[in-house]
Amino acid sequence: MIVNRQSLPQTRDSVTHKFIVGGHEGYLTVGLFPGGRPGEIFLKISKEGSTISGLCQAFCRAFSLSMQYGLTLEDAVSRFKGMRFEPMGATSNPDIPEASSIVDYIARYMEIQFNAVERR
Repeated sequence: MIVNRQSLPQTRDSVTHKFIVGGHEGYLTVGLFPGGRPGEIFLKISKEGSTISGLCQAFCRAFSLSMQYGLTLEDAVSRFKGMRFEPMGATSNPDIPEASSIVDYIARYMEIQFNAVERR
C-alpha cells in the first residue's frame, strides 16, 4: 500500500491550549490545515528534559504523521482515548474534569475541539 503524505503549508494557523493533568502543566499546540482540520500537534510539558516530556514528544510526532498520512481524527482519538498511566487525575478543563493520562486528555481535547471540523 502506498500512501502520500499531506504536508501542512509553510505558514499555518494553530491553536494553543494550556492544561494541567494530575498537577503537571502543559501546552498543546495544534497546527491546522487550511479549513481548520488538525495536521500536527506539539506538546510542551513543564518537566522539560524528563522522560515524560520525551515520551510526549514521541507521541506527538507519531500522532502528527498519522494524521498527515490520512488517519482520521476519529480513528486517532479512538486509539488514544482511555489510555491509563501517570500522571493522571484532575484537570484544569471543566469539559474534561478527570483524565486517565496526558494522552487520554489530548485525545479527548482533540475530539471536543476538532471533531466537527473534520466531518465537514
